[in-house]
Amino acid sequence: MIFNNRKKNIFLFLSINNILLLCGILITLFFIILALSASFLQGQNIIQNPLESLINPIHQPPNNEHWWGTTGQGYDVFSRTIFGTQAAFKVVTLATGLSLVIGVPLGLVSGYFGGKLDKLLLFLMDTIYTLPGLLLSVTLAFVVGRGIFNAAIALSISYIPQYYRVVRNHTTSVKTELFIEAAQAMGATPQRILTKHLFFNVVQSVPVLFTLNAADAILILGGLGFLGLGLPENVPEWGYDLRLALDGLSTGIWWTTLFPGLAMTTMVTGLSLLGEGLTEFFEPRIR
Repeated sequence: MIFNNRKKNIFLFLSINNILLLCGILITLFFIILALSASFLQGQNIIQNPLESLINPIHQPPNNEHWWGTTGQGYDVFSRTIFGTQAAFKVVTLATGLSLVIGVPLGLVSGYFGGKLDKLLLFLMDTIYTLPGLLLSVTLAFVVGRGIFNAAIALSISYIPQYYRVVRNHTTSVKTELFIEAAQAMGATPQRILTKHLFFNVVQSVPVLFTLNAADAILILGGLGFLGLGLPENVPEWGYDLRLALDGLSTGIWWTTLFPGLAMTTMVTGLSLLGEGLTEFFEPRIR
């Protein structure tokens, strides 16, 4: 009987859903390690300075000295791609973190207290939610300007309603449970009920939403960089590098677009797999 249970557990672990989740974790960890080690690798002279032009740089194909070739502006593609990982993680972490910190408390307060405050916040969040994320981010980028923190603000606004709606809906259903009524009857303050009893019962979906928003934010950041609205020109960023590489694509210079585009696609795929895997982990009925 014990042997059969072990076989069943091994089978469940090796199911296709868990394999996809494992792939998402490994891909995401790979890019995290890459982002953290980029400066160290440059210090060890393993990679070039991503902002330093070469003496004879123009559109060299991949070779022993420049593994992924060089751009028309004199940059090493490999170095720019590696340091682009750093920029992506900084902006995405700030953007999703800001939207989480703002959206979750608003959802808790709105769902618990209800009334006019709930109606006002719901109307505001629904209005923001109806706007396309890329269009809203482009508009905000025009207003706040370039920069890592500014790009994070431009991205975060469109994600706040998602955290708000998920947490609010869970809060409105959980606040009618008996353990909440018992806490109220014992004289617990609203602050204590929100922080001790409600918070940990309504945030199960937040990690899933965080990873899916991170994947979406990378694509939108790439779009902002492609339009020249994301990060400053002295910061390596995949979308901006793709914009610079467009001129050479029609003449057969493929390496300047392939590697930044492949890095962006792989990172988004890893985060998406991680998010989908976490969704099925927290909601077994979805399987």
